[in-house]
Amino acid sequence: MNGNLLDGNIKHLFSKFLLATLGSSMVTCIYAIVDCVCIGQYQGPDGTAALAIVMPLWTILYSIGLLTGIGGATLFGNAIGKGQIEEAKKSFTVSFFITLLIAFISWLLIVLFEDPLLRLFGADEQILPLAKRYLLPIKFVVPFYPFTQFLGAYLRTDNDPVLTSAAVLAGGVFNIFGDIFFTFTLDLGIFGAGLATALGIVITMLVLLIHFFKKNNQLKLVKPTALWHHTKQIIYIGFGAFVLDISIGIITILFNNQLKLYLAPEYLAIFGVIIQISTVVQSNAYAVGQSGQAIISVNYGAKNEKRVRQTLKYAVVTSLILGLFWCLLTLAIPNVFIRLFMKPNDFILNAAPKVMRIYAISYLFLPFNIFTAYYLQSVMKANQAIVLSLLRGIVFSSLFICLLPFLDSSLLWSAMIFVEGLVFILSALCIWKKKPFHRDRSEVGKTGV
Repeated sequence: MNGNLLDGNIKHLFSKFLLATLGSSMVTCIYAIVDCVCIGQYQGPDGTAALAIVMPLWTILYSIGLLTGIGGATLFGNAIGKGQIEEAKKSFTVSFFITLLIAFISWLLIVLFEDPLLRLFGADEQILPLAKRYLLPIKFVVPFYPFTQFLGAYLRTDNDPVLTSAAVLAGGVFNIFGDIFFTFTLDLGIFGAGLATALGIVITMLVLLIHFFKKNNQLKLVKPTALWHHTKQIIYIGFGAFVLDISIGIITILFNNQLKLYLAPEYLAIFGVIIQISTVVQSNAYAVGQSGQAIISVNYGAKNEKRVRQTLKYAVVTSLILGLFWCLLTLAIPNVFIRLFMKPNDFILNAAPKVMRIYAISYLFLPFNIFTAYYLQSVMKANQAIVLSLLRGIVFSSLFICLLPFLDSSLLWSAMIFVEGLVFILSALCIWKKKPFHRDRSEVGKTGV
């Protein structure tokens, strides 16, 4: 079943996985964008600001799925590459139950502490009611969000990336038409957009489950052994991906609160648009990282060094091209994005271009930085992936977002250039100075690989 991952043409494989994963990530982004467009056009800048407040919740929920999905799927892929089918199934079983537990706990926290969480994320008395109205239908399906990421990671590694894309497409298409229908036709406003989003994620989940009825499915629950050992490995390997994804939530929270302190309220609406663009860029980067992870983890387990290096080359080039594309696009048409996402006032139209063009420089580095963390996880160098992810998502972000506006409020928008630029240098050093098979060199020599 995974034979083509071990002996198929790397360029063809990477293109196949990338197109499928990129397609699903873009569909996800498109229906998030349609959410924002419908809400912005219906509710105005306050609606866009409300989505900026809610954004950290998505990143928390999706991050949980990546923590256990990428961590478990990497172990799964390595075990498949070594021919250890039962060990692969144990990794899937343990990561499934970890996801179930954490998703349930997260669900309870969101239901019980909704107001404090939204205030922590930057909501004020004007924005809080809108954010709560959007979340009302979504609260019923909270556990589905981490499980879509979890299953997506496993289906790609189990050589079924097309179904992952089909699942996201099905939920996404429903969400797009549902947004328009519920928000405008039924005049439900921001609640209608939330309802469409909730129903869309249910459809995505149902389609993903089709994989378990296929004959070539290797994702099966078995009686786990060495439970604590597997749990530590899954969390350790997946932690880098978890920090990568949750970082956009941390960055959003920091920005939201700094904007309240230093700048006019309209800037929160502008930042809401920036977050939508940044989410698309980051999702594209995930597509490259996850496509590479599926191929690299299996071939690393089989000690196919040449194939690992070929995949690395294609992924690095793709990351750099994507970063350049999104940077140039944002530099060229900032107010097109603004008009798309809301009905702006004159202040927003005048302030947005400068702000967005400064922030857009960080997109040059972002996709490469994210791919590097996925690559390091795939070749079992989780320590380096964790360090890079923590520096990018917490340490550097907190430092520059909190320090720069203290010196000059306008410097806030430059913070992510410093963050991504520094991590880019460190990421490049990790890839080109470290050999993926270094620690296995003696064993590789014996096998003749």
